[in-house]
Amino acid sequence: MFTWLQPLATVLLLILAACVAYLLLFTVAAQGATRVTRLHAHPPTRRFLLLIPAHNEETLLPALVDNLQRMEYPAALRVIHVVADNCSDGTAAAARAHGAQVHERSDPARRGKGYALQWLLQRLWEAEEPHDAVVILDADSIVSPNFLRVMDSRLARGERVIQAHYAVRDAGQAWSAGLRYAALAVLHYLRPQARMVLGGSAGLKGNGMVFGADILRRHAWSAALTEDIELHMELLLAGERVTFAPDAVVKAEMPHTLASARTQNVRWERGRWQMARRYVPRLLRAAWAARREGNGRFFLLLDAVMEHLIPPFSLLAAGGALLLGLAALLPAPPAPWAFLKPLNVGLGTAVLLGQALYLFSGLRMTRAPRSVYLALLFAPVFVVWKLWLLSRVALGRDRAGWVRTARNQA
Repeated sequence: MFTWLQPLATVLLLILAACVAYLLLFTVAAQGATRVTRLHAHPPTRRFLLLIPAHNEETLLPALVDNLQRMEYPAALRVIHVVADNCSDGTAAAARAHGAQVHERSDPARRGKGYALQWLLQRLWEAEEPHDAVVILDADSIVSPNFLRVMDSRLARGERVIQAHYAVRDAGQAWSAGLRYAALAVLHYLRPQARMVLGGSAGLKGNGMVFGADILRRHAWSAALTEDIELHMELLLAGERVTFAPDAVVKAEMPHTLASARTQNVRWERGRWQMARRYVPRLLRAAWAARREGNGRFFLLLDAVMEHLIPPFSLLAAGGALLLGLAALLPAPPAPWAFLKPLNVGLGTAVLLGQALYLFSGLRMTRAPRSVYLALLFAPVFVVWKLWLLSRVALGRDRAGWVRTARNQA
């Protein structure tokens, strides 16, 4: 009875094992990555435009602007520009009061970060605002004091698109924020570090991104739900590569409740599906062409495909646990397939242990606080919630466009 389930479990576990093996490759490679940027000895000369898209951010934005004013970089070489996008609060006044240059935009039909950034960039180009690089920051963030020194040094050695380490602000405030810290420790630190060793592209994470002045003139921001992923794909297909600056840190607020995190996660998951459908075929064709030409970009492009295809960590964990339980509880199929039951139990155990090694390696590398490890106790709750959310996205239940993520009250 149900003997066909063991062979099915074998196939599914082999797929999960391949995904986890890929993550373990990254885990090993990341150990050898450089963690500190070598600053060049010459005084800084590059001028940065710091762009902040803000929609109703009067509470959190002043802290970021004040934080940027205190950076270890000449004040004459950095200018803060805030685009107050379709705001109904005091965002514009708050930004001006703290020393930022403010651009107010009102276009209810075109809401969202991509529209706001492209509009602001166009204004700055028309005004011929002098600059060597552009920094994109979210309004609920703070950055490390060395941020621009690190980016200046990396631009000086020829890097053209750079992603900072995007981490969680106040991870100990709530268990949901602690779990988000754990997720970003591997997504935003371990994987980019590994890609720098293996020859991949770090990816754009939406916050803490730095572009050479000419890059954004040739590659416009889109209105996609995950416009940072789309821009990254276009850059890869155009021959660019995103590098990673692990010691330039940007920390952003994360929702303290699952209810507050819902719109953000829906946007991410819907955007992931859209980008996968649109770009995986193009990336595969480009990877095949790179292999034939031998231009050294085959892994970079194939890795971008894998990033689209590997399921979210919560889905990997749930799938591994479910299949391991299934393999252990169901009877073995008749001979000569009886070996499938112990094989499946072994595969399921290896899948879960591999994921644990990957996760805890990321936490160790980012020196996660004790509160993050304690938050892992709530991981089953989060996994169930995430599976519910993914099912709604897959069924088309959540189709709203861009919605601002709810901010915490305190």
